Amino acid sequence: MESEKKILSFLKPDLVEKILQESTVQEFPKGTEILRAQQYVKVLPIVLDGLVKVYSKFEEKELLLYYIEPAQSCVMTFNAALKNSPSKVFATTETDSKIILIPVQLLPEWLQKYPDFNELFYTQYNLRYSELLETISHLLLDKMDKRLYDYLKKKSALTSTNSIKMSHSQIANELGTAREVITRVLKKLENEEKVVQKAGEIKIVGEW
Repeated sequence: MESEKKILSFLKPDLVEKILQESTVQEFPKGTEILRAQQYVKVLPIVLDGLVKVYSKFEEKELLLYYIEPAQSCVMTFNAALKNSPSKVFATTETDSKIILIPVQLLPEWLQKYPDFNELFYTQYNLRYSELLETISHLLLDKMDKRLYDYLKKKSALTSTNSIKMSHSQIANELGTAREVITRVLKKLENEEKVVQKAGEIKIVGEW
């Protein structure tokens, strides 16, 4: 309980107590799908520990939208819950994760009663908007080698390791490109001594 209170300490104590009383805390192993597109949202997540990937699908291709880190929630889930509309996104745990699940029927009352609960989601909207602008900038200005290197660096920071265990197909899905492109660009980065590939792992060994 104390660890949960510490992670939620950016909220006022009375709201933290209310969240812990009315919500459930659940642990999910890596790779667990916790939300599907077209599913109605019943709980709002706040990540306590771990990492959750939020993405959409277009013609069976994944498009990474953002990651939810500890002390963060999901603005797309929040929006769907308030509107009582089906989710437009998928959410899957990227690592073993501990998540607090708030029943969505409590949101209207809490948004009126607790101003800092509103602030949580204004902050999340601003964060995701900034990330969207950064993504657009990468798409317009950066070549694929720079995009891929920056992606690997971010992934490394999020998972606190410089060894990334992902297939070329998985990376291609998240970057919205073809597997062959990722394979070719990784080889280029390897030749430039920026990464090393070995046994299904990619390690960052050099700076851009």
